[in-house]
Amino acid sequence: MDREARVFAESHFRSLEGCLPRRVCPKLDRVDFIEKPDSFSYADFFKGYLLPNLPCVFSSAFTEGWGSRRLWVTPSGKPNFDYLLQNYGDVVVPVANCGVREYNSNPKEHMTLRDYISYWKEYIQGNYSSSRGCLYLKDWHLCRSPFHADIFRSFSWSVNICGRKKWIFFPPGQEEALRDCHGSLPYDVTSPTLLDSRLHPMRDHCSPPLEVTQEAGEMVFVPSGWHHQVHNLEDTISINHNWVNGCNLANMWHFLQQELCAVQQEIIEWRDSMPDWHHHCQVIMKSCSGINFEEFYHFLKVVAERRLLLLAKGMGPGKVEGGKGTRLGPQQAAFDICRIAEVLESVVAHPDFQRVDTSAFSPRPEELLQQLEEAVAATTSL
Repeated sequence: MDREARVFAESHFRSLEGCLPRRVCPKLDRVDFIEKPDSFSYADFFKGYLLPNLPCVFSSAFTEGWGSRRLWVTPSGKPNFDYLLQNYGDVVVPVANCGVREYNSNPKEHMTLRDYISYWKEYIQGNYSSSRGCLYLKDWHLCRSPFHADIFRSFSWSVNICGRKKWIFFPPGQEEALRDCHGSLPYDVTSPTLLDSRLHPMRDHCSPPLEVTQEAGEMVFVPSGWHHQVHNLEDTISINHNWVNGCNLANMWHFLQQELCAVQQEIIEWRDSMPDWHHHCQVIMKSCSGINFEEFYHFLKVVAERRLLLLAKGMGPGKVEGGKGTRLGPQQAAFDICRIAEVLESVVAHPDFQRVDTSAFSPRPEELLQQLEEAVAATTSL
């Protein structure tokens, strides 16, 4: 990130006036396709898609040098089972059964990749049918993926190493119109049951989704809070990655607050009779979401300390923002520190975080916040 991009980003966040980035979304009738790597920079991606929180698709030219596209795929474009078995056959992998629904998810089991590929071959030979149901290996989707938004409202990208996928996107907020009369999101947004106005009374208020067909080698960028569903159109292997940065950190914090509120509502009747009720809410939240307020603070702390160290190195005599490399530079560090400071200030002021025992934290939350605020002031002229 250069100074111009940082100034642009800070101006963008000031214009939101406290609104979450994921809730500020223009109406779209298509998803942009990025064709050439040479004419598209990180600054272009940052300003055009990360900040406004919009999806896009990168052409296969961006991944043509990936070893997985060469080694995991046969000349005919199919999964290279021999290579996968030879190199990863004994790896134990999580596999979900798409034919069995538990709430809005699928039950999982563990097996070796060797056993899974044996099933996969059987599934293909059976005209894409098996008495064991439709199984898919986690992150190597072989079927329709339930309607969801990515974990912690993170960003994500997904690259098709081989195969084709159909994506169905709903901008943030549109998913509310898809809830049924019990408040639950649909498992499958293509199900005819969504046409039942008694079951889905708000369905007519939902705009048509954005649809994308992703070809082999292409990369789909999924913005924060965009609910989506994916259907594999043929045998597919994909690599996926989720991340949080300064652009969507506030979305993550908002999501965690919603998660805690949901837990508190579930056990509100025991608030007065259960000792340490607030502590138990945090325990339940961690078991359901994988993180609670205490761990979120430690997450912020780790990232903040790394950015402060990077900033200290980058602001030394003669230091200049890096060139075309992928390493973070001082401008990116300064931007992230500003965003972390804003979120940490909200965390420290939250009544439920104030109930967390922070006596053993090092540094204490208030001390870390002060360090960040001092760093923000020092980077004004960076």
